[in-house]
Amino acid sequence: MKIVHVASEMFPYVKTGGLADVVGALAQALAQKGHEVTVFLPGYRAVLDHPEVAPLLQRTRRLRIQMGDMFMTGDVREFTPEPNLKICLICREEFFDRRAPYGNGERDYEDNHHRFIFFCKGVVEVMRLYEIDADVVHGHDWQAGLLPLLLRSAEQRHGLNLAMHTVHTIHNIAFQGLFPMRSFYRTNLPKEFMGIDGVEYYGQASMMKAGLLFADRVTTVSPQYAKEIQTSEYGCGLDGVVQTRAEDLVGMVNGIDSAIWNPATDARLPATYSASDLAGKTACRKALLASQGFDPEFSGTVFGMVCRLTEQKGVQFVLANQAFFVREEVRLIVLGAGDAALEEQMQLLAAEHPGKVAYKGALDENLSHLVEAGSDFFLMPSLFEPCGLNQMYSQVYGTVPVVTRVGGLLDTVTDIDSDPAAGTGILVEATDEGVGKGLQRALALHGDRSAYAAVQQRGMARDFGWATATAAYEAFYAELMG
Repeated sequence: MKIVHVASEMFPYVKTGGLADVVGALAQALAQKGHEVTVFLPGYRAVLDHPEVAPLLQRTRRLRIQMGDMFMTGDVREFTPEPNLKICLICREEFFDRRAPYGNGERDYEDNHHRFIFFCKGVVEVMRLYEIDADVVHGHDWQAGLLPLLLRSAEQRHGLNLAMHTVHTIHNIAFQGLFPMRSFYRTNLPKEFMGIDGVEYYGQASMMKAGLLFADRVTTVSPQYAKEIQTSEYGCGLDGVVQTRAEDLVGMVNGIDSAIWNPATDARLPATYSASDLAGKTACRKALLASQGFDPEFSGTVFGMVCRLTEQKGVQFVLANQAFFVREEVRLIVLGAGDAALEEQMQLLAAEHPGKVAYKGALDENLSHLVEAGSDFFLMPSLFEPCGLNQMYSQVYGTVPVVTRVGGLLDTVTDIDSDPAAGTGILVEATDEGVGKGLQRALALHGDRSAYAAVQQRGMARDFGWATATAAYEAFYAELMG
């Protein structure tokens, strides 16, 4: 099959979250299965200067994109990192030569609507100019939400391949690409798409809604999340729109990239290990503790957490239970940046209890691997979690996850009390009290070494690799093509 993926980030070139991991791993896995895969990304400066990209990069064509009543120019630059996989970058310095993909750390860029309208239009124009005869065009999240609509419009105007099929994936419905309706004129689409049956959402334009309504099929990243986003509690106002596409909605659990996330081969760790020989995990635990200024010989329970510091990730539940971390013989290590108020509270907790809590407010790929490997328990008490990857990393790294009963967490972690014979983690309610109970359960489990070891072994036996997930996508694409 000829498959086109369109996304705003892709590991290892640019990453702010799990979207990058999914796009990178899925595209690579499909290419390795023999499919012809093209991935479109914005031409961020970080990508252009990436050491794995710069030596391969070619400038192939100049673009001239209509944006409302004016035309803007840009470049297409491409590289081929491996057989069957081509990366195309839609470049315009004004839009993409910035320090971060979406915002300055305090707020989103005010011209994000123009940036990603230009990006989607650039993708369509490249497909037209290069006559890319794709079987499937697969867009990810709101940044690619306009793509199905723009493709259909271009098909009618330029005679593109009417047989191509479009897919839109919701990685997180909370991020909807909402912008002032006046920005719609930049799309040059017919005014009929401005209304309630188009992109209009409570007086604004929603790029996510466009993808939901106009893609041939809609997917999301776990079966449980596919159910949740049809409810008012988790649909973030778009539940009614999602319900109209219920027959076309599929939830498929992501995989993890076993070439990167595998304790037996992980080059980012001070020592590797496997389920049959955990000596390396003990070494990683000591290295993690030492890296945060703790005694490496500490014998109590180590809790780790790697996430964006937002309410979605349940950071407030951890802070609400700070008395537990101060009182008990435990250590808490938190890695991540995000909401300024939550960062400040976490910094204060670490400053007030330096012998108990360590916090690093930054993205650190090496440390994230060490937290996964060196912790005894991984905390992921999300308010909602479309799929999640860290709970899967944790299990294969022999680190027991403590997670809430939502989305992909519920699909990928089996509770040790609900199913003692198959349990791989601790499932809790998304409340202060629920997380508190989960922490106590973790402490009790760690105190029973044989029970903890059994849970650890079951988690490490799980297969979350992309082989299963890729097969599901191949079957989905084949069914879509009829």
